[in-house]
Amino acid sequence: MKGLIARHRTAMLGCVAVLVTSIGAAAQETGNQGAEADQPSQISRENASGTLLDRITVVSRTGETPIESMASVSHVGEERLERRMATTPSDLLFGVPGINIYADGQPSVANINIRGLQDAGRVAVIVDGARQNFHKNGHDVSRMFWIDPELIKQVDVIRGPSANTFGSGAIGGVVYFETKTAEDFLRDWETYALSTTARYESNGSGWTTSATGAYRLTDSFSVLGNIVWRDYGDYDDGAGNTVEHSGFEVLSGHAKATLKPTDLSELTLGWTGSRDEWSTSDVTDNELRDSTFTGEFKISDEGEKWLNLNVKGAVNSMDLTETDAGEPTEYDLRTSSFDIWNTSYLDTGAVQHELTVGGDWVYDDFSSTTAGGADFFNPAGKRTVWGAYIQDKLTYDWLEVVGGLRYDSYTLEASEESSDDRISPRISVGVSPFREGLLSGLQIYGSYAEGYRAPNTSEAFISGMHPRPPFPFLPNPDLRPETGKTWEVGVNYAAEGLLRPDDRLRLKAAYFHNDVDDFITTETIFMGPGSACSFSPMRFCVQYQNVYAAEIDGFELEGYYDAGRFFGGLSISVIDGHEIQRDGTRTDLATIPPTTVTADLGMRFLDERLTVGGEVQFNEAPKGSSFAEDYTLVNIYANYKATENLRLDFRVDNLFDEKYVVPLVDTSSGFDYQPGVTVKVGATLRFGG
Repeated sequence: MKGLIARHRTAMLGCVAVLVTSIGAAAQETGNQGAEADQPSQISRENASGTLLDRITVVSRTGETPIESMASVSHVGEERLERRMATTPSDLLFGVPGINIYADGQPSVANINIRGLQDAGRVAVIVDGARQNFHKNGHDVSRMFWIDPELIKQVDVIRGPSANTFGSGAIGGVVYFETKTAEDFLRDWETYALSTTARYESNGSGWTTSATGAYRLTDSFSVLGNIVWRDYGDYDDGAGNTVEHSGFEVLSGHAKATLKPTDLSELTLGWTGSRDEWSTSDVTDNELRDSTFTGEFKISDEGEKWLNLNVKGAVNSMDLTETDAGEPTEYDLRTSSFDIWNTSYLDTGAVQHELTVGGDWVYDDFSSTTAGGADFFNPAGKRTVWGAYIQDKLTYDWLEVVGGLRYDSYTLEASEESSDDRISPRISVGVSPFREGLLSGLQIYGSYAEGYRAPNTSEAFISGMHPRPPFPFLPNPDLRPETGKTWEVGVNYAAEGLLRPDDRLRLKAAYFHNDVDDFITTETIFMGPGSACSFSPMRFCVQYQNVYAAEIDGFELEGYYDAGRFFGGLSISVIDGHEIQRDGTRTDLATIPPTTVTADLGMRFLDERLTVGGEVQFNEAPKGSSFAEDYTLVNIYANYKATENLRLDFRVDNLFDEKYVVPLVDTSSGFDYQPGVTVKVGATLRFGG
């Protein structure tokens, strides 16, 4: 691990030195730029908090914005990502209702929880069309993925199975990360541009250096490349205690080329890769290598409204090496995926139709080899999941209806083989009863959607002996898929000119109820007559089984107000859930996140080149956690665009040094408190021509 630092330290320090020198030169240019410096920065109200719900999301198959969608959809754009000064994926979605990302003291890997559902693909994590399906059994974070925040253009979230057009399994929802292209980076008049970023964090003495370059060869062909290096030591929690083995090193890269063969078509080819190293104990080291190749082709013709075709393909390779006391265990996953859909815009009388037809295919090939390490019970196997769907969005004056059907099929291949299939419906109905006045932007909707998640090979075919304490894992090839059935009632509201002529308000709120049938979790089987556990040193075995059901209810609110000089946001997430056994016994679901209220308030100065603000988040411990406590986080931030080519960033997370733990962890091996007060400072220098 230290060798990797040594090999890159010189380059890192050189990058910092160049940046510091360039800042001084750029600062001298400020007085000479006159009118250019006085122009509103690109981080303007068009990118400000109040417009987040107005941006067309990647997850929309019909070009909808979140405020137009009859589903719980959130968008996090570039300006908000810059304010976060995110170090890890855990930082990216702070304050988005219903979603939590946790790593349990291992910031370099992440697991995503949406509305109390996590692990094993219940939440579909997608990067530029590539599914992030890595999952292994063990006490560490089981669902691992890494995407460097420096590479991200935007993040879109759909909560619940309304996202079933994005493939099988997403009964919890979808988180879609879209990386940057050259056209996102270059200004209209530029042929090329380069930027470099340096950032320091006080807690863990962490350094980040990043460099991005883009070139527009012709009006129809452009390329972008990026490299990021992160070196972080162990952080201190809110009590000042060092959380051992919380440091990490990551080297990430990204390249993307965009070609427009015709005025109506576009081809994008991309690569994203990373090398991530961290330790989980004095004798256990981990190295995760990730390489993803993606391709997307789309064609549309405004004159032929039936043609809006999108085709995406991806190959994702994730290799984890876990070395325990010198004995390595290898986990390798190759995920191939293909996604195709077309949306046609049709009219039948006064009714407008947006008809989407599509299909998708995902193939996972997982292998595990060990030279004596502890985790030798993760089985090798293959999983094929494919599906097809049809969805029609009908609009008639004040009435909007979305109806759809999805067919799913899967096959698992390991020591045995299993398969199944199902049809899942979706129906949403919305009314906009007011045509004029203050309530003209109000929509009330109700929806029902089903999702279908096939078990993965680890759940169905796990076998072997748990090392400490010793007990057997039993495979269960007869596992039934999970089925999520979600009812939702919501409100969308958009208004302008409420308190002043140029202000705007966006508000989404929803109540939901989710029934998950055949919920899959581990069950303890005790030895005895008729028991499947015939031998165990501890007189019990563990097996994945379908418990009777899980019920999850909740309320979510997300709102933004922007009045130019002032802006603010408020989000609320209240979730409660129970696991229901076959005998009717109800227990609190351990994966339910805390009740959360987040407020974000800020002001803009100097022609909107300077933004200052703060965030306050209250978290109430969920009933299903035996160790979590209530906590409140306070963060402050400031971003200053000194010139068109120089941005300075400042942020303090956990200002009052709160000691807290995210309650979504496996407590059988303990848990770690989250970072205490953390000061972040950074600068980005850019030039182009």
